[in-house]
Amino acid sequence: MAKIIKATTGSVLEKQASYSRVVAVNNWIYVSNTAGRNPDTKQIPEDLKAQTLQVFTNVERALKAVGSSLNDVIFSTVYVQDPKDIPAVMDIVGEKFRGINPATSVTCPPLGSLSYKMELEVKAYRGAGTSEVEEILIT
Repeated sequence: MAKIIKATTGSVLEKQASYSRVVAVNNWIYVSNTAGRNPDTKQIPEDLKAQTLQVFTNVERALKAVGSSLNDVIFSTVYVQDPKDIPAVMDIVGEKFRGINPATSVTCPPLGSLSYKMELEVKAYRGAGTSEVEEILIT
């Protein structure tokens, strides 16, 4: 039988929409689309870089809650509100995922608030970061 862990931050939206911030099913981990609101201050940085770094802090916190880390991420979806921000956001994504190299999708849909400049959703597999990896070149 699968062991399932569902963790919430207690946010108003999580309660209203009845969802978990992170769900772990055995070693599979799913982190919900995550914005850059600081959970302690409830503030969202105006600055794109600060907001993107806060998003990663929030995702890392969710992964840590279920015994994982960014090193275990195998897939990410990056949501960017304004297409002109893609290069700056992806520079930070690249820094954070350097050496991890998950499969990634990038898209520019409207987000839940105009104050959100980007959001991030990840899927991870507990232990992937310490697994043997074979890298190949697709030709």
